[in-house]
Amino acid sequence: MTDQPSRLKVYLAFAAIYIIWGSTYFGIREALTGFPPFMLGGLRFAVASALMFAWCGVQRVPFAPDKHLWKVLVAGFLLLFAGNGAVVWAQQTIPSSVVAITIAVAPLVFTLLDRPQWKVNFRSPATLGGIVAGIIGVWLLFSERLSTQLSGASMSPELGALLVLGIGILAWPAGSLFSKYNPVPMANTANSAWQMLTGATFFLVVSVARGEWEGFDWSAVPLRAWIAEAYLVVFGSIIGFSAYVWLLQVRPATQVSTYAYVNPVVAVLLGTWLGKEALGLHEIIGLVVILGGVLLINLAKYRKG
Repeated sequence: MTDQPSRLKVYLAFAAIYIIWGSTYFGIREALTGFPPFMLGGLRFAVASALMFAWCGVQRVPFAPDKHLWKVLVAGFLLLFAGNGAVVWAQQTIPSSVVAITIAVAPLVFTLLDRPQWKVNFRSPATLGGIVAGIIGVWLLFSERLSTQLSGASMSPELGALLVLGIGILAWPAGSLFSKYNPVPMANTANSAWQMLTGATFFLVVSVARGEWEGFDWSAVPLRAWIAEAYLVVFGSIIGFSAYVWLLQVRPATQVSTYAYVNPVVAVLLGTWLGKEALGLHEIIGLVVILGGVLLINLAKYRKG
């Protein structure tokens, strides 16, 4: 085993989280046409984890739990249930392209939560400027929506989805940094499988508690939802998430978080061209400002490196 992974492997892993993850927003939207949100997530990660554990068995990769398993479970809860679950829930009422643009602020949250790097991060004018730009971009993105929602007498489903999405924006970087600073002596395949099993467990428990399985008509699920669910299992989870977990161990977290540059662009293209979602001028300007802030932060990191 070499200390440094091959460049090709790194490039392929980045391609997976750049392109494939950008397409999963549209995939979730399509899967929601046939599956309730928590059933969708539960089935996705249950099947993916089963396939990953089976692969570990075939390859004779040890995956038995040990004293470090709790770290994997914490990361799985934050990343897959809290983080990904918020995205799935939000897409019931918010267009997939807008959700993807919102998630683009994740690298800004990485910087705010990465406590070991605070002394470095907050001495950089570029980093501080990037954080401010990200906040302005989010405000531009949702100013019209929030003003409309807050003018009502009660909380609308869209406003509730925005609040849940805010939890996901915090949970995903928190889980990523926890995984980064609490590595486990476990193969990446086994690590990913246990995290997916954790996410599946929480999704399915909530799904059953919400009554999503009662009277569910499997024959009524459209083919496009089955195809989307299969795509999320194979490409979004097994390939994309495994690549992400591995990259966190071999590359700086801020560098890995640059997937946020490409994901919203891919999601917007798919959402507007295939999903016929409409984006207003505010959303487009918000996307540009958010990505500009992310760029400022990462330029500062690379200069220090």
